Parts: sequence; structure tokens; C-alpha cells
Amino acid sequence: MMTGRRRGITNRFALVLLAALALAATGGARAQAALRIAVLVGNNDGERGEVRLRYAEQDAAKMSRVLHDLGGFRSEDIVSLLGDDTEAVRHAIIRVNERLRAEGAADSILVVYYSGHADADALHLGGSRFAIDELEGLVRGSPARMRFLIVDACRSGALTRVKGGTIAPPFDVQVRRSIASEGAVFLTSSAANEDAQESDALQGSFFTHYLVSGLLGAADSDGDRRVSLSEAYAYAYEGTLRASSRTWGGTQHPTYSYDLRGHEDVTLTTLTSAPGHPSGFLTLPPGRSFLLFQNDPDGPVVAETTGDATRHHLALPPGRYFVRGRGRDDLLEGPVVVRADTESSLHEPQMDRVAYARLVRKGGVVDRLRGIHAGYFVRTGLWRDSDLCEGAFAAYEVVTRGLSMAVRASAWRSGFRNQELSAAADDVTLQVEGAHVWDLPVVSLHAGLGAGPAWLHESFTTTGEAPSRQALAATLTAGGGAELATGHGLVLDAGLAAGAYAFRERTFAEASHWTTTVTFVARLGLGYRW
Repeated sequence: MMTGRRRGITNRFALVLLAALALAATGGARAQAALRIAVLVGNNDGERGEVRLRYAEQDAAKMSRVLHDLGGFRSEDIVSLLGDDTEAVRHAIIRVNERLRAEGAADSILVVYYSGHADADALHLGGSRFAIDELEGLVRGSPARMRFLIVDACRSGALTRVKGGTIAPPFDVQVRRSIASEGAVFLTSSAANEDAQESDALQGSFFTHYLVSGLLGAADSDGDRRVSLSEAYAYAYEGTLRASSRTWGGTQHPTYSYDLRGHEDVTLTTLTSAPGHPSGFLTLPPGRSFLLFQNDPDGPVVAETTGDATRHHLALPPGRYFVRGRGRDDLLEGPVVVRADTESSLHEPQMDRVAYARLVRKGGVVDRLRGIHAGYFVRTGLWRDSDLCEGAFAAYEVVTRGLSMAVRASAWRSGFRNQELSAAADDVTLQVEGAHVWDLPVVSLHAGLGAGPAWLHESFTTTGEAPSRQALAATLTAGGGAELATGHGLVLDAGLAAGAYAFRERTFAEASHWTTTVTFVARLGLGYRW
């Protein structure tokens, strides 16, 4: 997941949205009649010298869709300003406040959302500056009953710090409390000394991604088909921290400040279809974290769920999606179609199951895997006239992109018998092996080399004198094989190899000489990867 320095995670948006939605959902008929207005501002361009953002305006558009489809905001009550300057934004907020004052603000909600460049003092709107103090004053002074200001920008935490918010980690607030239903809420995507980040893979900010996912149903932890403010709040915060902790920019801490009165139980979204913009419903099984892409694997990420023990019910716009579900041992992926007003479930047997080793070798999902293997082998003998050797092996492997490395220990026994004596030959071999793997539709083929030391011992039983003999050997093997991933991390492996043992052989006459023996090996093993 590529990241860039960013003005901030749309976490505040989420909260804003949540509270607004919550208020609408909890007030019964009164909430249904409430006037809900949003001013959504996105600007990819900042001041001279600032890198142009990629997704600020796109984040504002996502906010608009969520408020309209899930929050009950009418199209005519959403003011979207994409790429506009300070004067346009100021006038838009003033006009909205005048309308709220004229139409009555008893049950009204105002959401002001900004995504773009900023510093601790001002928003940077395409070369113009909008003082944060002025913006806060316009929102705080609005006649709306509930006012939300969400600023998704670098160092935006200065806004909440001035009003008593903490720099880190503010989302540790008791999110299970009910939220006050009247007053002002200020949310920012980063602390006063932090850079906010956006993701190329998500095509937006981390917080917006997790907030929207939560509102679509991923945050519905109790399975009641409603997403409360506390659920969405916790889901977005935890997802933002988790995702940003893996980036070069470092962990990003959203912040908050509020001035609220009264208490109501707040529901942000209800996972039902609404007139005018019907939804389809997709149930995802527990135990896997899922990513949903628009249309195909190369499309934008629409939603993400965590891999907990809860079945997630998502409300989605009708259409075609590609689903990728990550479990403990493997990945499930495949297309799904969501139809309006239709409940459907994801059936794992109908999805393609991909072992993580294949994904690692392709450079995706995880960087490496580890595994253990054990099994049986048979080999031609090292000593003259000896029978086939049988033995067992154990190995520890690391799977990386394009290469599998293993340390393999093996123990063998063979022997022979004639009229004069019988012999037992043992050896213990330790090798480091490297193999290249080719993934085919059903099995994976591998070929590689191994080298290492071996300890050889041969003892005799006879009526005469035949002392035992032993030697250290150097080994080199080359071979290949096939493996089959059976699920749950288990792997069946079979292989053939040719090897050379070089050692100093001592004869019964106490003389010794260097000898090289070529052997052929067949093995069958079972492995487990994690």
C-alpha cells in the first residue's frame, strides 16, 4: 500500500457523518423532518511549494455519497465545493447558516467537511488561506442544533488542542458512552504535530476508508443491522491507527473536541434500502478480513471488514464487486454481484482459494512465510554393495518472493549381508537448500540445489575382524518436485533428486582414499506453513 503525506484522515468526516446520521435515526418522526445540510470541501491544490494531493477532492465526493445514501441528506442539501478558493467556501457556509436561520433550526444538523492541505493556522485552498479560527467561528455560531466540523489535513489537531482536545491518542475516549445530541463536535485527522496520510491503494485517506466501511456495516459489532456512533467511531479509529502504523509516515492519531448537551442513543446508519437509492446486501462469513473492490481486483477499494468472529452485513450500491478474504492460512477471492433489495451471502466453496505461499512468491499480501516439513525418503546406498537406504527428514523453510529457502536434517540407514558378514550403514545429513517455484493452477513445481555436511558410519557383524568405520562428507544435491496445498496451511510435497557425497573412505587394510558417490533420492513429505 503506497502512501503519501496527506492532509488528514477523514475520520472527522466520519464522526460528523455519524452524529448527523445518528441524530436523524434516533429522533423518530421529529428526526425525519430535521433539516440536514452539508458543506463538503475538497481541494487537491495547496500553497506554492506544496505537493499536489491526489485524493482530497475524491474524499469529499465519498463523503457526499455516504451522507446522501446512508445519512438521509437530500441532494439539494449537500453543497460540494471541489477545487474552490477561500471566498467560495466562506460564502457557502454563510449562505447555509442564513438558510438554517430562516427555516428554523430546532432539529437541524450542519456538517462542514474539509479535505486538503493545511497548517496549524489555516486551510490552504489553491493558493488562498482560510483561517481556522474563522472557520471554527462560522461553524460554532451556526443556528443548527448539531454542528460538525471535520478537518482532514496535516497538523489539523491544533484546532482541537486549542479547545481542550488531546494530541494523542484522542480516540481512546470512552466510545461506548452515548453521545450528546445537541452542540458542536470538532474532529481532525491528525494531531498538531503530525502529517496526515492518503493511500494510493485505497485512493483516499485511511480514515475515510475505514469510516465508510464501518458505516456500510463493517462496524456493526452487535449484528443489529444498525451502525451506532460508538461502533463507527471505534472501527474508524482502530483501522486508521493500524493502517498508518505500517507506513513510512508513522502512526496517525485523529483528535476531537466537543461542546454538547443532552443525551441520545445515536444510530448513524441502518442497513436497509432507502427509496430513491436502493441498496443490495452482502453477508460475509466470520474469521476472515475482507476487502471489496469495485468491479475487479484493479478497481478502487469500496469497503473493508476485520477478521473477527462476527458475520458482517454490508449495505452496498448494486453492482459488480471483487471480494478478497484473508484468513489465517490462505486467501479467498472472486467476483460477486450485488443486486438491489436482495440479500446474498458469500459462499466460500465458490471462491478461489489461494495458498499464501503463492501470494508471497508473487509479492503480495505478506512478505514471507515460514514452515516446517517432515517426511520419508528412500535413497541408493553410499557404500559398495549396500542396499537402498530408508530414512526420515525434518526441515524448516522460509518462503519469500521468487525463492524458498530451507534447512533440512535427515537420518538414513541401510545395510547389506553376505555369507561372511553383515553391515549397517548410517548417516546424518544437514543441508541448506534453495529452490525456485513455478505456480501452476493445481500444484506448484520447484527445482533447486542443496549443500551441507554429513556424518557417515558403517558397522559390521562377522566372525572375523571388521572394525567399524566413519567419515565426514561434503554433499551437493540437485532436484525438483511438486507440492500441493491442501488448505489450513498444510502442504503435501514429493520430490526426486540426485546427489554427490565426497568423503575419505577407509578400507579394512587401514588405507584410505577420497571417493565420490552419486546417489538418487525420492521423498514424500507433509508440511505446515504460517
